[in-house]
Amino acid sequence: MQKKFNGILIHSKVFKDNDLLIKFLSDTDEVFSGIVYGGLSKNKKNIMQLGFFLNLDVTYIGNRPPSIKAELSKPYLSSVINDKYKLSCLLSVVSLINASVIEGQKINQIYKISKEFLEIMINKKKWLNFFCIYLFDLLKYIGYELDYVNNNRFKYFDTDTLEFKENYSNYTIDFPHHLFVNNSNVTFDYNSLNNFFKIFEIIFIKNHLSNLNHKLPNQYILFKKNIISFLEKNEQNN
Repeated sequence: MQKKFNGILIHSKVFKDNDLLIKFLSDTDEVFSGIVYGGLSKNKKNIMQLGFFLNLDVTYIGNRPPSIKAELSKPYLSSVINDKYKLSCLLSVVSLINASVIEGQKINQIYKISKEFLEIMINKKKWLNFFCIYLFDLLKYIGYELDYVNNNRFKYFDTDTLEFKENYSNYTIDFPHHLFVNNSNVTFDYNSLNNFFKIFEIIFIKNHLSNLNHKLPNQYILFKKNIISFLEKNEQNN
């Protein structure tokens, strides 16, 4: 049996000899895995890069791992490769997808929102607020929605109860509502972005990662470190 998918490569490792075991998020909102035979050869290795969009032919034969053939698909990521922050963000996104979706699980809309964000990141100079929106959309679709739209009258977020609050307490932090505007004219500052990451991580760890006994992906941590450091230096120089 053979199936065709569009997908995003979210994980790969050497299987044996010259072959790769890969995982991809498909346009059916599911994660699949299989073997790319000869995946470490020069021609195939160039397209088997994390975050790349692929057209995939998956062949199922008995109880053997599926065999996968792939070719590059739009959107192409050549403009991202030489941009330190965009490349780090791309790797962060695929690592979070890999941590969010178990193979065989279907998460409606996850491919659509991931592709839409990555297209924005590829094409825009100012895209960080769209990353913030994407991460909270990711929480929503894996079952942990934080309704910041209908709670924008509340200044604070309680990191203990995970609720919006009107009044300050020892457990509250300022919720960065202004980061969730769907355009590129957003001003970032160190404290607001730091609060954003803190809120996302508390929800993601408490509700999702802890259930799977997983930790935050290293690529996500690296991207956060890079972007926070950039903002901190900018504020010191201004």
